[in-house]
Amino acid sequence: MSPGPHRYVTATDGQRLAVYSAGVGSDPTRLPPPPSTDAYGAVPPTLLLVHGYPDNAAVWDALVADLAADYHVVSYDVRGAGRSTAPDDRSGYLMDQLADDLRTVADAVSPDRPVHLVAHDWGSIQTWHAVTEPKHAHRFASFTSVSGPDLDHAGHWLRKAPDGVRNVLRQAVRSSYIGFFSTPGLPEAAWLSGIGGAALAGLERIGGGPRVPAKRATRDYLNGLELYRANMFRRFTQPAERRTGVPVQVLAPTHDAFMVEQVQSNAARWVEDFRFHRFKGGHWSVRSHPEPVARRVRAFVEEIESGAPRPVRNLTAQQARRHGGAFAGQVAVITGAGSGIGRCLAFELAERGARIVAVDVNAPAAERTAELCSMITPGSSAQRVDVTDSAAMDKLAVGVREEYGVPDLVVNNAGIGVAGPFLEATTEDLERVVDINLWGVINGVRAFAPMMVESGGGGRIVNTASAASYLPSRLYGAYSATKAAVLGLSRSLRGELAGKGVSVTAVCPGLINTGIISNARLSGMGEVSGTKDKLNRLYRLRGYTPEKAARRIANAIESGPEIVPITSEAHIGLALSRLSPAAIRGYARVAPPI
Repeated sequence: MSPGPHRYVTATDGQRLAVYSAGVGSDPTRLPPPPSTDAYGAVPPTLLLVHGYPDNAAVWDALVADLAADYHVVSYDVRGAGRSTAPDDRSGYLMDQLADDLRTVADAVSPDRPVHLVAHDWGSIQTWHAVTEPKHAHRFASFTSVSGPDLDHAGHWLRKAPDGVRNVLRQAVRSSYIGFFSTPGLPEAAWLSGIGGAALAGLERIGGGPRVPAKRATRDYLNGLELYRANMFRRFTQPAERRTGVPVQVLAPTHDAFMVEQVQSNAARWVEDFRFHRFKGGHWSVRSHPEPVARRVRAFVEEIESGAPRPVRNLTAQQARRHGGAFAGQVAVITGAGSGIGRCLAFELAERGARIVAVDVNAPAAERTAELCSMITPGSSAQRVDVTDSAAMDKLAVGVREEYGVPDLVVNNAGIGVAGPFLEATTEDLERVVDINLWGVINGVRAFAPMMVESGGGGRIVNTASAASYLPSRLYGAYSATKAAVLGLSRSLRGELAGKGVSVTAVCPGLINTGIISNARLSGMGEVSGTKDKLNRLYRLRGYTPEKAARRIANAIESGPEIVPITSEAHIGLALSRLSPAAIRGYARVAPPI
């Protein structure tokens, strides 16, 4: 329990809830607090923090210390935990009563102004219930959820498996403890014997979690079991449709031992104004590494308080069913976004809720991409940047950070084609393909990766390589060399940045009808226009569109794989490069049919 001074608020059923206050305008001897002002003369917003199981309000101590300089920060011990009293009957832990408790505390600490909610674990579960309850929702300005879904949303997700049966099974494994907690007597024996505490201490360390023992009492472990027994079975088996207009931000640790990301991002189907962000850490990162959470909370609260227009998605019902919220509210920087795969990926991610920074050396093309993306999800913009210019890329990164914050996704996609015998390629062509295809990726990584690491991780970098990186040909030696370098760089970076919470993926398209041939440099292949016509015809006959490639990429990078082959020939080539290198060497000698 939090060691600081506290007051009690009486719940609607007579239970007494211990409330703690800190920060600007706080006075632990008064509820509501006096109308103190911050350094700028404005009354600061109130942040109300709701803890989970088996914690009490002390789980927030590190986060409170971070946020108290700017806000009036309030936390409380939920019923049965810390200094709060516990009901005698299991019905006292039903979800409606927990939501009433939250409303009661909010009314006590900020009677004249909606509060911003921050919740974790079971605190998130009960807070979801409150913000989706029409009689309570108007009292909440925003909601930041860490590692806790709405039980009704989760029930629908488990039954309908919109993100695939595999993810449902993964979540079922991580939620297996729920059955144990619902069994009479066994969990009590585990907690009282110390076995449960030892197991929990090990789980807490996953993802770099806290090594200092939590401030928990025996009653926190025992009373909180009634939360599971009173609510889980009914909500999972008979889920209701619960929606909200309260702006919601979901923060998902990358190494959460109890939650898969998909069950949390799926909440976008039920929320009008939703955003989803990942950060490096484990389930109890709010206690051990609160900085990424504090940073996101500050940015979210400031956005809401500013009154500025927010990027609300205007999805059809079909789109809402097809896409969850894995990219909702995120910022995606895409180079080469003026055409081809880059433009189509920008459209795809915008449809899934991302704000796009469309980067291209062709300014009108980038602006058109951003304009079309903003029709889907407001807030996209365009930047004319030459990716071969490292100073320009650094300036781009600084500008993105100032306008949007640290991006969640960076796609280094800009590239050009070069074909023909290597010995007949000009020095100018070789330098150009290396500068754009390889140095463009290097400059993008060097500009954005440091800030993504510094912000607490959770971001993703996607580098466009090619199936040519592992399928050599006598026709495109220079192009293949640059793309092989991008693939090798991406795999090395993936290892380097894994421990810092940033995922790196290499995309390897095969024959995609993007128009790349029309702008390619050809050497030693006869009459140029005729050769380009033949190659374009080959790509058209292949029939794999950039729109289809963009969907494949967006679907794949949700899980952050190492390599994403696009098209069947890319998959076959990757398999052969691993299983039969001799076949690949033979393919390199074959003259293409052009």
